Amino acid sequence: MSPEYAMEGIFSVKSDTYSFGILLLEIVSGLKISSPHHLVMDFSNLISFAWNLWADGKVEDFVDPAVTESYSLDEVSKCIHVGLLCVQDSSGARPHMSSVVSMLDSEAMPRAAPRQPMYFAQINYETSDATEDLENSANGVSLTALEGR
Repeated sequence: MSPEYAMEGIFSVKSDTYSFGILLLEIVSGLKISSPHHLVMDFSNLISFAWNLWADGKVEDFVDPAVTESYSLDEVSKCIHVGLLCVQDSSGARPHMSSVVSMLDSEAMPRAAPRQPMYFAQINYETSDATEDLENSANGVSLTALEGR
């Protein structure tokens, strides 16, 4: 779910671009956006995990271990690069899907450099606080039955 939709309820054409970027990063890494694996690696989420490894030039560390012998490092780098462009915080900074298709189809690396995702950079998880909150949480459930005419 794109940040602008999650925070403000605003949906745009670029919301799908954001979702595609998440999907691309999930495919390359073999991890889900909600996977706790990257929390162990000291990153708050999959996007910051991808960003930091991409920025440090360690994209091979982001690749799903199940495919370690069967991928091209250039192709993986391009997929991570495009995925990071798709998940930019500002919808205006994300490419159109037609541009995404062109970038993935091209032999060359994309020229545009993604910016560090600030939306997620400010989130800090502390396991002790999360455990406390979970123990003291009281959540209610409401069920709605939809019936046709």
